[in-house]
Amino acid sequence: MNLRKTHRSNKGQIKKLAFHQGDCVHLMNDENLFQIIGIDSEHEKCWVRQWPLMPQGSPVFEIPIQQIVLPAI
Repeated sequence: MNLRKTHRSNKGQIKKLAFHQGDCVHLMNDENLFQIIGIDSEHEKCWVRQWPLMPQGSPVFEIPIQQIVLPAI
């Protein structure tokens, strides 16, 4: 499952972003890395967990798609 998101940059250019289950991303205001576990494109939300996994596992939580930031390459 994926979600395509249109984003307008500061220069007015439109970029299409595609998020997929399993992708590693950042969240706004958080420097940690998170993995996308599931995506609900109809309601524009997804479920993520911190990556890499903690020894006892990482809790999964829901967040709006608008809070996702692609990591810098």
